[in-house]
Amino acid sequence: MIRYIVVSITSGILFGVLDAVINANPIAQRLFEVYKPIAKTTINPIAGIAIDLVYGFVLAGVFLLLYHSLPGETGLIKGLSYACLVWFFRVVMYTVSQWVMFNVPVETLLYMLITGLGEMLILGILYGLTLKPTA
Repeated sequence: MIRYIVVSITSGILFGVLDAVINANPIAQRLFEVYKPIAKTTINPIAGIAIDLVYGFVLAGVFLLLYHSLPGETGLIKGLSYACLVWFFRVVMYTVSQWVMFNVPVETLLYMLITGLGEMLILGILYGLTLKPTA
């Protein structure tokens, strides 16, 4: 249980740091200008941190629930498999929705897909190397 809590907090912090790096760099700022007319001009850091921590707990918990069903013999492979699943359901589906609903440049969509995959792979590796169900 202690390991789950530590890994969940770590992954929540990692989520926030990766999101900041992915979304606040000059390339992202240029690519995301398409959202400027509807984007908030300020952020609520407390809400952002809280949401990322909740995501960390949820993603780590779901990884543990799915652990035995994930393909692979090692925790690392299971973590990578989980990362691909989360990437599809979180990033790919969101990106495809953006493509269908809005005039978003292809470069922006590709950036979201690629950086989202990298983020999910990092989190999946963390889960795969550190978490395993007790029973």
